[in-house]
Amino acid sequence: MISRTSSWHAWYGVILLLGIYINSFLDRTILTLLIGPVRGSMGFSDSQVGFLIGPAFAIFYTIAGLPLGWLADRASRRWLIVIGQVFWSLASISFGLGRTFIELALARIGVGVGEATLTPAAYSMITDLFPREKLGRALSVYSMGLQIGGGLASLLGGILIGWVGESASYQLPVVGERYMWQIVFFLVAVPTIPLTLLMMTTFHEPIRRDGDSVARDIGPGEFLRYFRANAGAFLTHNLGFGLLALSGLAAFSWMPELFIRIHGWDRAFTGKAIGLNSMFVGIAGLYFGGWLGDRWARLGQIDSKLRVGIAAVALWLPFGILLPLAPSGALAFAFWIPMTFAAAMPWGAAAAAVQELVPNKMRGRATAVYLLVINLVGLGLGPQLLPLVSDYVFGDEMKIHFALLMVTVTAEIGAAILLMLGLSRFRRSLEYRDRWMSDMPFQKKGTGPFVRR
Repeated sequence: MISRTSSWHAWYGVILLLGIYINSFLDRTILTLLIGPVRGSMGFSDSQVGFLIGPAFAIFYTIAGLPLGWLADRASRRWLIVIGQVFWSLASISFGLGRTFIELALARIGVGVGEATLTPAAYSMITDLFPREKLGRALSVYSMGLQIGGGLASLLGGILIGWVGESASYQLPVVGERYMWQIVFFLVAVPTIPLTLLMMTTFHEPIRRDGDSVARDIGPGEFLRYFRANAGAFLTHNLGFGLLALSGLAAFSWMPELFIRIHGWDRAFTGKAIGLNSMFVGIAGLYFGGWLGDRWARLGQIDSKLRVGIAAVALWLPFGILLPLAPSGALAFAFWIPMTFAAAMPWGAAAAAVQELVPNKMRGRATAVYLLVINLVGLGLGPQLLPLVSDYVFGDEMKIHFALLMVTVTAEIGAAILLMLGLSRFRRSLEYRDRWMSDMPFQKKGTGPFVRR
């Protein structure tokens, strides 16, 4: 058993949580490469598949995140993750068993509810494992699960389609005949077994740190008062990064179809190319964003995490405008590489900013609110909004590149405006947090928080 107090334990915890996050993203995003096979075998429209990718998952993921975030502030975060991982893997298997749109939607809801256990608990534990000057990098490493998991989903999906084709079916024991895309959902649940065993046997629940760790519970009314006192910082942060999530998830969910429909790429090759790009370029962008936020913080920029988001927009915009207009698939993919880097940059910094805004025993709930916003805006709207624009504004599924341009550029510009407005509000909220925590040991249980003057 690894020592609770060692730096090795801290990084081991991050790597183990990263593995679980990768597992969750395999379940969550494998559907984006399988849009064609699902449509072909089930007779769904783009909008129906967009609903399965986005709202069916995101709405319940975010709703469940609120009580689960509260639970992460009070109960064992380690066991919360173990139970959630088993639940979402069973839901993924159920998706492979589904035969109707309703059954598939219910399975996606189950995946969303299960995965809602992970990130509030993971963010809270990682924040307890690392000092503040290393937190951006630690959370960036954890957030690599987004890129690695999404990349593996595309890569493995591409390899499987290359081996067996898009419409192949097989006779399986117990469950009968299944399409290859359904079997994929059985396979992505397999890593749950070793990851759950490792979490149960090799990782300690970290001690909660900060001044309130041994003081008292913070009730929902007190949390709401704290939130209202800092509403400007929370709203500009959450909505700003939410629009970045909308842009990134809209692009990632439909980029395979853009290359296949507009540039005539083979589906198997597209999955491999996009998957490898996400795994290598996306990881580099995530780590760079975390490093940059920590670097600016050491230089005295206490709002550095928001500045990373603004820098990411500045890097993304020229390539995001050029890619949908590119005349060839090769040129479009050349633009996709720096877009991937820029789109990945903010997420370690965004998570670290949430942890900085609140005391320890508010982190689970603050993370749940953050995830509610970025997932309702990003995952709920991004994958769904783009096909709606393609279907109902342009009236042609072959105009998906113009829909991508309209949706993503608008979201990126809106995000930059909100994050710039949030800089001063974020700085004031950090001062409020410090005064609140210095006053808190003298409060009696049930009284309100420190009132800003």
